[in-house]
Amino acid sequence: MDGAGHIEALSLSFTVGTGAGILLFSLLPGPMPGAAASAVLLLMGVPLLLRERICLWTEGRLQFLLPLLFLATGLFCGITASFEGLSTPSPLAALFEEAAGGLRQRIDALGFSSPETAALLKALLTGDRSTLSKGTVAAFRGSGASHILALSGLHIGIIYLLLDRLTRPLGRFPLSRILRWSLVVLASGFFTLMTGAAPSIVRAFLFILIRESLLLSGRSAPGERVLCLALFFQLVLSPLSIRSIGFQLSYLAVAGIFLLYPTLESWYPAGIRHDPLRWIWKSAALSISCQVTTAPLAWYRFHAFPRHFLLTNLLALPLTSLLMGLSLLTLAWSAVAPCPGLLVRATEAAATALIHCLEIISGM
Repeated sequence: MDGAGHIEALSLSFTVGTGAGILLFSLLPGPMPGAAASAVLLLMGVPLLLRERICLWTEGRLQFLLPLLFLATGLFCGITASFEGLSTPSPLAALFEEAAGGLRQRIDALGFSSPETAALLKALLTGDRSTLSKGTVAAFRGSGASHILALSGLHIGIIYLLLDRLTRPLGRFPLSRILRWSLVVLASGFFTLMTGAAPSIVRAFLFILIRESLLLSGRSAPGERVLCLALFFQLVLSPLSIRSIGFQLSYLAVAGIFLLYPTLESWYPAGIRHDPLRWIWKSAALSISCQVTTAPLAWYRFHAFPRHFLLTNLLALPLTSLLMGLSLLTLAWSAVAPCPGLLVRATEAAATALIHCLEIISGM
């Protein structure tokens, strides 16, 4: 097995070790100093390394040794992070909170006729759901679309796709690729930090960062390998993220896309490239792929299953993408010049259509 082939095994070994370390800490009868935890792991690991040193460069042994080392490293990170915590406040937190507040004020200043439009945009773009009406929240919850209101990889993914389309005209020249990388990574990173860097959004940002960096260097990697790298780096940076339900569901959903979607999508017979039925099938296959891998955990944690998830995703996700695209265009235009009333009304129409659609599904 070559070096690249180890990525999935090393990432998953580190993940298992992190979870085991946190679980082990929770079962301990009393506090255990970080130095003691380090000593325990070293006492366990050094004899193992000494015993395996002769076979270190033997490929067959190396395939088992490296995942074992990453497992021990994850175990160490999980235990020590349980002591120290990862809630150290960042000096930039106030700056990003101020940016989010300024964005909310700009949304309010657009002058939508319905206050629910501004409330929905603030929820989708800044994570602030405090101004949403109870009826709108109930419509999202009842239709199984709560994941749209909770900022996640979906939102940064939509922004990424918009940026990808906008930067394509730059071409593939070296300078253009650097400029594209800078725009995409900086915009995605700013959105991640401005919205509070929830684990699911961090996952999406790391995925974008790794993928774009590979493209910048003229390389590529399968999506599942990029996902495993994102998983590894996120747990190195924040081992306790593994406790987050958003973290767990986010990785399971994307894993479902990479593992199941290609097979489901291939079931549709080959034909016209722009066949509308093909688009519907691809959207349905994407939704089913995510639901299959996330449903068991969602049922275990929430004791609920969205009955109309397929209909909700087929209708709500395109409307959400359209709404976010229009709202970003409206905000960008209003920042440099008076925004055309037609654009404001189009944004409001998309928001109204999304809410109305979910109200109908919720009432089924």
